[in-house]
Amino acid sequence: MPLTLDTDEVQPPAALITAPLPARGRKRAAGGLGGGKLLPGAKVSRVLDLPQEKLIKSISAIAVSKKRAAVGFQLFVGSVVENGRELSSHDLQAQTQRLLDQLKCDAVVSEINGGRGIVNFKINQELLAKTVVQQVSKDGSEYGFKSELLSSLPRGKMLVEFSSPNVAKRFHVGHLRSTIIGLLGAGFQQFGCEEKLKTNPLQHLFEVYVQVNRVAEKDESVQKAAQEFLRRLEGGDPQALSMWQHFRALSIEEYDRVYKRLGVYFDEYSGESFFQDKSQDILKLLESKGLLLKSVKGTGVVDLSEKGDSSSYATVVRSDGTSLYITRDLAAAVDRMEKYHCERMIYVTDKSQENHFQHLFQILRIMGYSWAECCRHVPFGLVQGMKTRRGDVLFLEDVLDEARTRMLENMASAKTTKALDDPHDTAEKVGLAALIIQDFRGPLLSDYRFDWDWALQSRGDTGVFLQYTHARLHSLEEMCSSETSCDFNPACLQDPQALSILQHLLRYDEVLCKSCEDLQPKHIVNYLLTLSHLASVAHQALPVKGSAAEVAQARLQLFKTVRSVLASGMALLGIKPVRKM
Repeated sequence: MPLTLDTDEVQPPAALITAPLPARGRKRAAGGLGGGKLLPGAKVSRVLDLPQEKLIKSISAIAVSKKRAAVGFQLFVGSVVENGRELSSHDLQAQTQRLLDQLKCDAVVSEINGGRGIVNFKINQELLAKTVVQQVSKDGSEYGFKSELLSSLPRGKMLVEFSSPNVAKRFHVGHLRSTIIGLLGAGFQQFGCEEKLKTNPLQHLFEVYVQVNRVAEKDESVQKAAQEFLRRLEGGDPQALSMWQHFRALSIEEYDRVYKRLGVYFDEYSGESFFQDKSQDILKLLESKGLLLKSVKGTGVVDLSEKGDSSSYATVVRSDGTSLYITRDLAAAVDRMEKYHCERMIYVTDKSQENHFQHLFQILRIMGYSWAECCRHVPFGLVQGMKTRRGDVLFLEDVLDEARTRMLENMASAKTTKALDDPHDTAEKVGLAALIIQDFRGPLLSDYRFDWDWALQSRGDTGVFLQYTHARLHSLEEMCSSETSCDFNPACLQDPQALSILQHLLRYDEVLCKSCEDLQPKHIVNYLLTLSHLASVAHQALPVKGSAAEVAQARLQLFKTVRSVLASGMALLGIKPVRKM
């Protein structure tokens, strides 16, 4: 899949991912959990005289609970739509009772009960164990994607813009947008040093930016010089372009290095022409459509009010003719759609830019681009209290270094740490997992206070715990490699701890679907944390070594199944599972 990093606008619109939307598998009842063997959709379909696709999202695997042991599915009768309308309260109860009266147990469904709009189906436990373990073994990393739940999601190519690094500025841990190129262009001659630029380019450029920004707060002439540099840059001035291209090349080197640590790679760098012709093309198009108006200050604006009375407008061009973020974002959106022909365009930025993207999408709609309805902003909150031992942090690389250093120390002092070929690589992967899980555990929109001690705990809901669980299960597989066989007796997996794991695995496709629908990684994170806790309990209660051969083989297959799904889910979050720690 092509990944594109935009790094040559005044404020680049960031990293892009273009890829086909999930199209793995077709039907939950045809290739996922059940293949018709487990999911009771066909039975319900016949009784209600509704096609099975109408029931897919009304039937879900029962969530694992400490209070009760449940194995099977629930039908939420109230969510079933009949003839385009929701069931009334009377009809709901009638349909629920009708199902309870007419549905019969068989070799798959061992018990049916319910009430108040819910019908519960308890699944034959041996069939559950056999089906889940065999399905995970067969599908590997594709497990969960072969589901009608996911096949019902929109198909096509999706483009995601994220991270928004500023050219000539190091990665910030929160990374807010800011105009810096004009100030750098105006300030480098005064504060820049070619020798320092060669030695530590991004750090020196940042120092220049800090110095010139401090002066600009008190000296209006510096601000004007910065605006003049931008005007020259957009006008194609050779000297301004040469300086810009030099800064850009240095920036890309920095981004490549830091992105590599995050496991992100790019095939293409684009956006160079946005300064000159593309943003100007947008302004000409707005003008030709009669949408570009002049404000009393001489700026160019677009009226966003419904009544056309200019009570609400967005500024798209300065009085001196230079473009703004929104102008270049408009140019970028049009250019990307023409280039990639994507079905969805998603922007992931901090929540302070919500108003910006509302205006962006609204202007696109006013311009007549129907695909603007497929654009979506996913806002995230701010990280508070992020500090290293040297003090407050500004840069992502400092955070990555701190996580690796602290993990190395923790691993060195832990009695259970294995002998590692590359401790630094392991610490890097585990430290990054700690950062990702802490960041993704809650709603993206929420601010949160960062805590190093909590994030790096080996127990609890942390990325370190996920990595530890994966490494522990991998170690178990290696230790018992001589006993490995795909054949196992599902009757040996009827302990409560095993059934809880199997029941939880039934829900994986639902979790994937939920994350795809609301674009929130928290569902996957919490699912994996629960899976790890269940595996930890089972590891203690269901020993492999010392058990009868048939029991040991079945338990080993169960733990291999857990590790496979755990590794797959971690990979979705950008975490590289470790085998030893």
